[in-house]
Amino acid sequence: QLQASGGGLVQAGGSLRLSCAASGLTFSNYNMGWFRQAPGKEREFVAAISWSAGRTSFADSVKGRFTISRNNAKNTVYLQMNTLKPEDTAVYYCAADRSDLVQSQSKHGIDYWGKGTQVTVSS
Repeated sequence: QLQASGGGLVQAGGSLRLSCAASGLTFSNYNMGWFRQAPGKEREFVAAISWSAGRTSFADSVKGRFTISRNNAKNTVYLQMNTLKPEDTAVYYCAADRSDLVQSQSKHGIDYWGKGTQVTVSS
């Protein structure tokens, strides 16, 4: 299971840190990612990190503002979101996959999804 937390309401320009705690799987075997879905839109890739944390990738829309990290000892992946914009408003989902999520950035065939946490950025 994946349990995301840390969402909330923040003003534009503010920051939030999302966390996703994993249980019931060998966390260090999985590449981890964050996706988001805004109302009326498809779920889209945000960021991913390899199992060893040696590689990361980001959507162009968040590059330079978001960072992703993981702590394999705590079975947790993080998404630090800075300089938030109203267009970042969405439900954020964490994902775990054994394929190369850092390269594919694909929402298809994901092994595990978390339930999502709402992020709302006011203007």
